[in-house]
Amino acid sequence: MNSLTALSLSIAILSGVATFLAVGPLSGIFFIWAATIAWAAYFFLGANQEALKNTIVCGIFGVVMAWLTAIQLTNIAPDAVLGFPFWAAIIVAFSVVVLCLAAVVPALASIPTSVLGYSATFAYLLQTPDKLNKEILLNASFDNPLIVISISIVVGAFFGHFSGQLSAKWTKA
Repeated sequence: MNSLTALSLSIAILSGVATFLAVGPLSGIFFIWAATIAWAAYFFLGANQEALKNTIVCGIFGVVMAWLTAIQLTNIAPDAVLGFPFWAAIIVAFSVVVLCLAAVVPALASIPTSVLGYSATFAYLLQTPDKLNKEILLNASFDNPLIVISISIVVGAFFGHFSGQLSAKWTKA
């Protein structure tokens, strides 16, 4: 079959599998939305072994940076001078500078992928009730975004890789 059809079918089949896992046996541990972000990043980065490595490393680096930022946000006193929004903005701005400047390290050079990991982490923290608190952030549980978003990024990157491999097998030479 042609490459577009092969890729479409491989992505469709594997996204069905990923959805089953996300709403079934891995519910609460594996988030389909975070996985598809990594899946797309894998293809954006070139859909090869280097892309797989960069998606996982930079995606998780983004998660770590967001997690560290979130911990700092929990340290802001509700009655802080200039208010929570001001200090939150300063902390986030500083962390984003660090995230971007870390691109001097070749393994962390894919800034967009790091930002995707960072954003996915804050999506989880800000849209899921009661997750942005120090107890959750410092607990080794499946509520901690450091764990669950990292798992979702790794699984999503491999789903991207597997969909590319499956597509290649189905494509006419």
